[in-house]
Amino acid sequence: MFSVTDELKDNYSGVFQNRIGFGRKAAIISIDFIDFYTQPGAPFFGQGVVDATIASVPLYAAARRAGLPVIYTKVVYDAAGTEGGMFVKKIPALRAFTADNPLAEFDARVTPEPQDVVLVKHHSSAFFGTPLSTMLRVMECDTVILTGCSTSGCVRATAVDAVSHGFRVIVPAECVGDRHQAPHDSALFDMNAKYGDVLPVAEVMAYVKKQAEAVAA
Repeated sequence: MFSVTDELKDNYSGVFQNRIGFGRKAAIISIDFIDFYTQPGAPFFGQGVVDATIASVPLYAAARRAGLPVIYTKVVYDAAGTEGGMFVKKIPALRAFTADNPLAEFDARVTPEPQDVVLVKHHSSAFFGTPLSTMLRVMECDTVILTGCSTSGCVRATAVDAVSHGFRVIVPAECVGDRHQAPHDSALFDMNAKYGDVLPVAEVMAYVKKQAEAVAA
């Protein structure tokens, strides 16, 4: 189990873990909440992902009420897995992520609504090989709120690319999940230290509520 010890906190203190905060407008990014990760018996199943899916439902609803974009990603490959390149060579089980596999569908609890955007990606980051950065700038979003799975994989990769593209990164801790607690906790610590702010979902909801009030005013 990954443990955030006092020695680790002291080592990072004063250099990492500064707060960056919310910007003017945020977009919610829902990363790969598909049945491959949330259905018991599926090859990538993780209970932590199920918990994160459930925790994300009210956040998505609040974001839509506030008029904030909700952007979904999912992974879909050709039958040979060629689109996945070396990623699929490293993790051959990803070849099952094909359009005709029912497990490639979004979890029913967080199915995209008509106004939401759905992007197909072939690698870990939601930015790599997709128009996400351009879309966010056209939407005048300077902040991304990252939800989804896995914390140590696609969420962390997206956080790294987001800050590299000049976006503020917010991660509601309860809304991201992994198949094991140790890499989950390690990735949360790392993202909070270097790439964005890991916050309680209640704090993120408070921000979204303020955005909704501004829209209604």
